[in-house]
Amino acid sequence: MYLIDILILVGGLLLLVKGADLFVTSSSWIAKRFGVSEFIIGLTLVSIGTSVPELASSLTASFEQASGIVIGNVLGSNIANIGLIVSTAALLSNVKTEELMLRRDGYIMLFSVFLFLLFVVDFRISRFEAFIFLLLYFVYILFLLDKVKKHDEDIYFKDFITYFITFEYISDLKTLFKTGVREKTDENSINVAIKEGYEVTEGKDEKRGKKGEDILSENKTLSGIKDGHEAEIVYETESLSESSFLKEFTKLIASGIAIIIGAKYFIDKSIFFALLLEVPETIIGISLVAVGTSLPELMVTVSAARNGYASIALGNVIGSNITNTLLILGCTGLVQPLMVTGTAVYYITPFMLVFSLLLLLFIRTGWRIKRHEGLILFLLYSGFMVFIFRLG
Repeated sequence: MYLIDILILVGGLLLLVKGADLFVTSSSWIAKRFGVSEFIIGLTLVSIGTSVPELASSLTASFEQASGIVIGNVLGSNIANIGLIVSTAALLSNVKTEELMLRRDGYIMLFSVFLFLLFVVDFRISRFEAFIFLLLYFVYILFLLDKVKKHDEDIYFKDFITYFITFEYISDLKTLFKTGVREKTDENSINVAIKEGYEVTEGKDEKRGKKGEDILSENKTLSGIKDGHEAEIVYETESLSESSFLKEFTKLIASGIAIIIGAKYFIDKSIFFALLLEVPETIIGISLVAVGTSLPELMVTVSAARNGYASIALGNVIGSNITNTLLILGCTGLVQPLMVTGTAVYYITPFMLVFSLLLLLFIRTGWRIKRHEGLILFLLYSGFMVFIFRLG
């Protein structure tokens, strides 16, 4: 009887997940085509891209005034990232960790959890509090772009707090914008020089009958590029021209439509089943929605762990938890103030805090997460989910 509803639910989730993957791929290509560096693409599009399903589903739920779905999705995704993804990576392969992972991003993740706990003591997240979340996230991105890129391992959590309260990010934002414009202008000049170099060389080739090796050599001379950079620039130009801009732009639009449609039907049917089964929205959010949107990351983690890259999964989990708390709650809370249930305040949030502390403790012990620690995380996650369902 409810087969069609189940199929729509699954279809919406597939559209949401696959649309998010295509969206990140196409937007990264277009950003690179317009001269955005790979470093910036990695910190923004790729990091946000892993949370696109959670963001889209939470925004849709916010427009539907389903605060329970939003809160459950964010908290559930953060807990699932640790209890499912990190534990899976650790069970498949010992996950190597490092001090920087703990003292910078780990503490920022923990700080965001404490801030969330502080904001929800009145059982709601106001628009002002949502704005604070969003501001902290963009400051975090600027902090990575400027301070971390320049100083690497010398930058920690205390530097982030100083960076935030001294408003240093305002001047850095202006500098970043000016630098980006200047780099784009320089790149356009380089591309023009390359093009002119080819045209001049081709004209000389017709007159002198030079061999291919001489043509390439003269390209380098006429383009006016510094030694060691011309080959890289030509190669990048050729690789970017392999796929048409129109094709990638069409993919971007199509993926955006898929995300919107998928998120709408996925959330609509999630609410439908919550009402049908008389299960609170928060429980649906922390289980069905959170686990469903985390499945792609789980599959990637399994693949990475099998190939010896389990530590990458841990870094993605910490970054994803920061994004979920600051970006997603910031965006959804600005759309509509979020009401928080007693279950979320008294049980789910404290567990998320303890779970986050436990993860940081495991990172610190021997600077690796061992298999038995992964098993502990998985068992705690399973037990907590059983407890929440019984409570609900």
